[in-house]
Amino acid sequence: MPAAAKSAPAMSADEIAKLLAAEFPQAFFPGCGHSIERVDYGNVRVRWTYDVGGLRPGGTISGPTMMELADFAMYVAVFSAIGPQPLAVTTNLSINFLRKPAQSDLIADARLLKVGKRLAVGEVSIYSAGSDEPVAHVTATYSIPQQR
Repeated sequence: MPAAAKSAPAMSADEIAKLLAAEFPQAFFPGCGHSIERVDYGNVRVRWTYDVGGLRPGGTISGPTMMELADFAMYVAVFSAIGPQPLAVTTNLSINFLRKPAQSDLIADARLLKVGKRLAVGEVSIYSAGSDEPVAHVTATYSIPQQR
């Protein structure tokens, strides 16, 4: 059974946003460009607000910008499944760039495929706002800290 089919989320979007603001004020703050749009158990949607600072030569949104968005989406998805564990960390992230994104907001849908005691594995699809065609596909694994 996919992780997303299990139950209600361990944390709401507001709770996750408050945790991120408290634990990572240097990265998650009003105006940072990242927002949480939807949170279900192991299934979330986040947004990166378009900013010309995310462009690379040639006028496309940079790969690091998309990777950061995917990692953010996975982090939110992990919190939605395991609760407030800010010491959960990325152990692997692989991205396939599928097409040039539009100069617009990016939407990332993350879905956890498996949540175990030590690892959470998921995938992220990234879209240009207003398009149904993905611009990138990501697989990622997070290490879950042991309860002490």
